[in-house]
Amino acid sequence: MDRQAWDERYSTDELVWHAEPNRFLVEEVAGLSPGRALDLACGEGRNALWLAEQGWAVTAVDFSGVALQKARRLAEQRRLDLRLVEADVLAWEPPAGSFDLVVVLYLQLPAPQRRRSLQRAQAALAPGGTLLVVGHDTANLAEGVGGPQDPAVLFSADDVVGDIDGLVVARAAQALRPVATEHGEAHAIDVVVRAVRAP
Repeated sequence: MDRQAWDERYSTDELVWHAEPNRFLVEEVAGLSPGRALDLACGEGRNALWLAEQGWAVTAVDFSGVALQKARRLAEQRRLDLRLVEADVLAWEPPAGSFDLVVVLYLQLPAPQRRRSLQRAQAALAPGGTLLVVGHDTANLAEGVGGPQDPAVLFSADDVVGDIDGLVVARAAQALRPVATEHGEAHAIDVVVRAVRAP
């Protein structure tokens, strides 16, 4: 999906995604001391806003200016300070070695582009910094609910680990995420990878 399509999707007054932060972000970041955080492909900013509420100094990047306008309004309403950057994460070069936490949540790209974006995310980590990647698992296509239906943009924990060679992997697993459907609660199958750069 291109920038214009995402702008159109975000153009409603309502949030496309709910306002609460991603459950795996909350779980995986809970024990970290706040520092500088980078949220790549931040969308409307729900995760960046939550990080800011926890005391992180957050830079949030997305190529949809419409989504960033929503994030800006929400930040103002909550009196939170976010640095918002309108840029394509495939072209934008984050400052190397600058962030204590880099999060890449549901950035679903074909393998070569995913690899490039994750390598840039890795390069942005400060010594001792944490990279958190969450996305729709390949198995979700047949065994889960929701998410993209194009297998080319789905991936596994092993795929991510292979993309970020050189980090110490603390968690690399499938995780079930409850999803409300018209037939009751079902589960999406996600990938959760948390890895740390050596101090």
